Amino acid sequence: MMRANTVPARFPHLRQDFAASLVVFLVAVPLCLGVAVASGVPAELGLVTGIVGGLVTGLMRGSSIQVSGPAAGMTVLVFEAVTEFGVAALGVIVLLAGLVQIALGALRWGRWFRAISVSVVEGMLAGIGLVIIAGQVYAAAGVEAPASGLGKIAGLPGAIVEVAGSRTALVSLAVGAGTIAVVVLWQRLPERVRAVPGALAAVVLATAATQLLGLPIATVEVDGLLGAVQPIGLDAFGRLGDVALLGTALAFALIASAESLFSAAAVDRLHDGPRTRYDQELIAQGTGNAVCGVLGALPMTAVIVRSSANVQAGAKTKASRVLHGVWLLLFAALLPATLGLIPLAALAGILVHAGWKLIPFRAVASLWRAHRGEALILVVTAVAIVAVNMFEGVLIGLALSVAKAAWDASHIRLTVVDKGVGPVQAHLSGNATFLRLPKILDTLEALPHDRPVELDLSGLHHLDHACRTALENWSERHSTLLTAPPKPAEPSTL
Repeated sequence: MMRANTVPARFPHLRQDFAASLVVFLVAVPLCLGVAVASGVPAELGLVTGIVGGLVTGLMRGSSIQVSGPAAGMTVLVFEAVTEFGVAALGVIVLLAGLVQIALGALRWGRWFRAISVSVVEGMLAGIGLVIIAGQVYAAAGVEAPASGLGKIAGLPGAIVEVAGSRTALVSLAVGAGTIAVVVLWQRLPERVRAVPGALAAVVLATAATQLLGLPIATVEVDGLLGAVQPIGLDAFGRLGDVALLGTALAFALIASAESLFSAAAVDRLHDGPRTRYDQELIAQGTGNAVCGVLGALPMTAVIVRSSANVQAGAKTKASRVLHGVWLLLFAALLPATLGLIPLAALAGILVHAGWKLIPFRAVASLWRAHRGEALILVVTAVAIVAVNMFEGVLIGLALSVAKAAWDASHIRLTVVDKGVGPVQAHLSGNATFLRLPKILDTLEALPHDRPVELDLSGLHHLDHACRTALENWSERHSTLLTAPPKPAEPSTL
């Protein structure tokens, strides 16, 4: 009896974690494969990243519930990197990104990622979603897509004409559309049926239909797990002098970190267990990416779809995400031939649906009603990612966010009291920065020039150098009595 009770005593939530791990595994399989194919690398590498996310990152401290693996949010950046540097260089880029993440976590910078504007992050995801949708429409039809995000969208009318004249392309597009329809309609079926993830059901049905009907459409190319894994060699490190490659690695690290930590914040709201320790989670993500880099696999992030499925399935500890990595490993090792039966159009359909879910339609509507400036940042970030590229688009969004914060912080009020006789009294209060200087000077210049002016700055909380200099110069020219603001207090230690 004592031996029978040992396992439940040491692992009191094993039953819930075991069941949750199976659900997460079934959710992860089609997404791992789809993200890999869309990134321009062998499908097996998506499974490798999922395995590392479970067996390496899953064992480490940080967030006990969220699940890591290849993410649709990194697809665009990875595809651009593979196109520019080749698949052989991907391992070095991912390894460097992982080392940067480990360093950031060790320096306790994880918490600072929480300060990134939510509008920028949602704009980033929206831009990625748009590029994914546009690109995967071509993949679903089995035609070649333009390289740039803007080219993908602009080329859609021509692609429609091309598809309309090809029976094979129409059949392939129909399989992709059918996959999307199954995923969407699956949520309306009875709860017992929905125990099987909709994405997995859609891929299985599409595969069965393709094989039974003998449809002439492309399927996943299979090299086997060991054949797909290409550990980085010493010659690959010779490219470390390439500034563009180093910049790409930094972009991988920053964007993967932001996505992972925002996912952690979202997952923490879904359960009552231990909260995420952001610095440790950043180190865990970096360690996983370093291992993926050594194996030449895709980068990983924490993935909100798999993480929320893990919570909803009743997971209590990290055992569920570790076990999901075990199931991925067994699947890749024992059933590799099944991958070759999956139509590429079905995986494209899964990613079109995933890309659609990345676009925060409700957030844009609510922001427009309450905070139009934030809504504008979201839209501009998304458009910049589509028009330029992901990294520069995010930088544009961050620059706009900083500029808006500076503008919002520059609240200034100029009160003029003119009693008809005696000096005109002008009182400034708030924060006087160079952003508001033109408005301040225009108002002061409009005051009567034939009467003395008393300019009171004592109500200012902040007066930057540009404003101080301009106001002193104006005061000297107009013989104004200037009351200086009080000296700032000594900063307090928090």
